Amino acid sequence: MAASKLTPTLPVSSLALAASRSPGQLRSPALRPPATAGADTGLSWTSSKGFGRGTTVACATAVHGQDTTIHVHGSRWKPAVCVVLVELFNTGTILLGKVAVDGGMFVFSLLCYRSILGVIFILPFALLLERGKWKELDMKALVWLFINAFIGYSLPMALYYYGLHDTSASYGVIFSSLTPLFTFVLSILLGMESLRLKSKEGSAKVVGALLCFGGALLISLYNGKELHLWSPVIKGITKSSNGVVGGHHHVRGTLLLLGDCICYAFWYPIQVKVLKVYPWKHWSSVLTCVLGGLQTCVIGIFLRRDKLAWQVGWNIQLLTIVYSAALGTAAKYWLNLYAVEKRGPVFPPMFSTLSIVFTMVLGALLLGESITVGSLLGSALVFSGLYTYLYGKAKELHAKTTSSSSNEKLQGQPTHDSKCEDPIFGP
Repeated sequence: MAASKLTPTLPVSSLALAASRSPGQLRSPALRPPATAGADTGLSWTSSKGFGRGTTVACATAVHGQDTTIHVHGSRWKPAVCVVLVELFNTGTILLGKVAVDGGMFVFSLLCYRSILGVIFILPFALLLERGKWKELDMKALVWLFINAFIGYSLPMALYYYGLHDTSASYGVIFSSLTPLFTFVLSILLGMESLRLKSKEGSAKVVGALLCFGGALLISLYNGKELHLWSPVIKGITKSSNGVVGGHHHVRGTLLLLGDCICYAFWYPIQVKVLKVYPWKHWSSVLTCVLGGLQTCVIGIFLRRDKLAWQVGWNIQLLTIVYSAALGTAAKYWLNLYAVEKRGPVFPPMFSTLSIVFTMVLGALLLGESITVGSLLGSALVFSGLYTYLYGKAKELHAKTTSSSSNEKLQGQPTHDSKCEDPIFGP
């Protein structure tokens, strides 16, 4: 469980990983299906709606030129329920984090304690499901895990929470949804992806990216009329111990949230490298959490050495730590993994806009955060852009799967030259 903002996805591509990110979520590399020794094995997946409650998933494999089809029946509604719960847990993590940091909680103590609890929750699964795999850890893997923890947890989470303190919960979650687009741009700059504007898939991704960036700019630069729909349930809790109210440094908060997104965009290529040098997802999560906890502890001690910064009582701060570690990290990890395994890596991001809606509504209802005309219009642009981008990404993944399946079938067919006799039509 590397970082709380990470979501576990199958290693289809770095961009597919990026599309399933939301704040507080865990991403760690998943195991690839092993190939049969001495066999030329190909794998492709297709799905179709069947009768009854399940969804039929066909797994076509090619072994020594022979096609074998395996049908797997899965529930239609369980993956959807899982990702809805993920977005609810994500909303709770954001709102509790906002209340805690605005109430004066030291960000690095929150991250350190959260990592420790995350290790406690994930370690039993690593010991049970990947017994003895920790012995395969070498110095090279440890170095990459250290980089993985810093770029994927310590630095972006610190930027995120400080940015959240300077802005609002709904503003922070909207910026978090832009991470796939930052990763898309970085992938193009690094040559990992091409624009392919002539194809429908490439055009959809570019249009989606432009709409999302336009929505983010609209939210940042234009407020408009405030809509006071109801009075906040929790009053006066957003003031810190020094009497400073969160949200008074909008520009600084925006820059911090942008830094958070950029960090995660750079983090996904690192995930690919971690997957290659140490592919055990549970132990990778445990070790990344341990290293992230050590990093945030050292940085926190360097910044603040007073005991009050590290003390946690029976209050909202303790609730934030426990909730973010148990539900905001561990539970979301397994729910996302189940949804990805059943429906693919593009399925969870399709529900990511729910956390924006939940956070905007609950933030206004509980914390009294303002809903403006600019935020509503910008959110609508972000929604439409995100779904346009995900549509293009889904079509691209489907085209790649179909192409690889066709190539496997062609490779499995016998070839004939002019000297061979055809069993039906003769020489």
